Amino acid sequence: MDGLFLLIPVLLPCLAAAALAHPAFQKPGRLNGLTVIAAVLELAAVAACVLFIKSELPILKLGRDLQVAFRLDGLGRIFSALVALMWLMSSLFSREYMAKEENQRRYYTFLLLSEAALMILCFAENYLTLYLGFELMTLMSAPLALHTQTEKAVKGGVKYLMYSVFGACLGLLGFFTVYTFGSSTVFTPGGVMDPGKIAGHQGFVLTAAFLTVLGFGAKAGMFPLHAWLPAAHPEAPAGASALLSGVITKAGVLSVIRVVYYQFGAGLLRGTWVQTAWLSLTLLTVFLGSMLAYKERVFKKRLAYSTVSQVSYILFGLAVMNSTAVTGAILHVAVHSVIKDALFFTAGAVILKTGKKDVTELGGIGKEMPVTMWCFTICSLGLVGIPPLGGFASKWYLAMGAVESGIPVFSWLGPVVLLLSALLTAGYLFSITIKAFLPGADFDYSTLERREPSLWITGPLLALTAICAALGILPGAITKFAGAIASALM
Repeated sequence: MDGLFLLIPVLLPCLAAAALAHPAFQKPGRLNGLTVIAAVLELAAVAACVLFIKSELPILKLGRDLQVAFRLDGLGRIFSALVALMWLMSSLFSREYMAKEENQRRYYTFLLLSEAALMILCFAENYLTLYLGFELMTLMSAPLALHTQTEKAVKGGVKYLMYSVFGACLGLLGFFTVYTFGSSTVFTPGGVMDPGKIAGHQGFVLTAAFLTVLGFGAKAGMFPLHAWLPAAHPEAPAGASALLSGVITKAGVLSVIRVVYYQFGAGLLRGTWVQTAWLSLTLLTVFLGSMLAYKERVFKKRLAYSTVSQVSYILFGLAVMNSTAVTGAILHVAVHSVIKDALFFTAGAVILKTGKKDVTELGGIGKEMPVTMWCFTICSLGLVGIPPLGGFASKWYLAMGAVESGIPVFSWLGPVVLLLSALLTAGYLFSITIKAFLPGADFDYSTLERREPSLWITGPLLALTAICAALGILPGAITKFAGAIASALM
């Protein structure tokens, strides 16, 4: 019976979204108030599930072998906790950021429905449930990208939909392949593929596995299906941009983990052309994203290109296919979610208070918004991987995993590319900090005025910055938990 509690984190945001349609919530403050209350209750419900729920919950059976069902394992616990925490942070942030925006009811409605769809993805017991959650997440989050309805927003939102639907179609190919050549579509550590059924069809199965990774990798921003990120993120409201970058890209990561390690199995793919091609794409994405971010002048677009690079750190660790690298990948899921949400909140706060969207315009902004920009600086240090902040441990495990793998070329090329990317990350983030706090001797300080946002924005920023520091200073518990998950998948 305790499995029924898994329905609460799925239904609670849906009920709150439905309640927003009531006339009592006409005023913007009430719309946000209900959203924040729902986000607090959601975090509490997820925390209770993470700590106490161990059973599964069949929802709907379709035929003899297919069913929609929920189960909460170690991987689902990490991802669902991240989703609930980041949605609460975004809901608080949006109180001030969205105060003067139009169509707030639509924004908050789809914010809540996106969270519900992601919970389905996190709790999925099998491939069918994951696929339904993946598609629902795309449909519910697309209005967030389209929200401002400017020409660029519409183009970015349409691109997001097209890339996501195409990727999901490749994911559906993986589902039919597993259903045909596997013993089950239930997520099982080590995979479910039947050697007897695969015999004579290995080329097809490997091709299907690669295309599936490519498809779900589109949501994670992996080359060549990465272009939706810099198109959709900058045009969305900052709270939605943070979630698109920090959390929804991780839905692609979660889907990749599930199909590679719980369906096809690492043993089937390790040492094949699939692993080689996947490793090549991830490293290309890491370097390409960093270079494009370094050259980009638009603040939010620079952060979007940064996400292209950083999420492929995670995919690289998964492609190495040993426990050390996978541990680093899982750690980087948490670290990047926290840091990138904070960085997008910073960009949103700067745009809200100054209207400045170009990084070349940010001279002296650290004097006007010191709390905001110090949070940005600390989180930037974490993203680069400077100890003792979050980011160092995850990148260390990723690099060590690559070295330990002994994979020809990639065992040394991987750490080299990660190091080059870290240097580029320092270049495109620290240049903002330096300009913000040290604008130069010819800067006119008389034009400066205090523009710090309210606690609705600085509160979430400070909280995420503290978590970034905690993940670096006290990484033991989450590293042990991630290591246990990674070991079980090998």
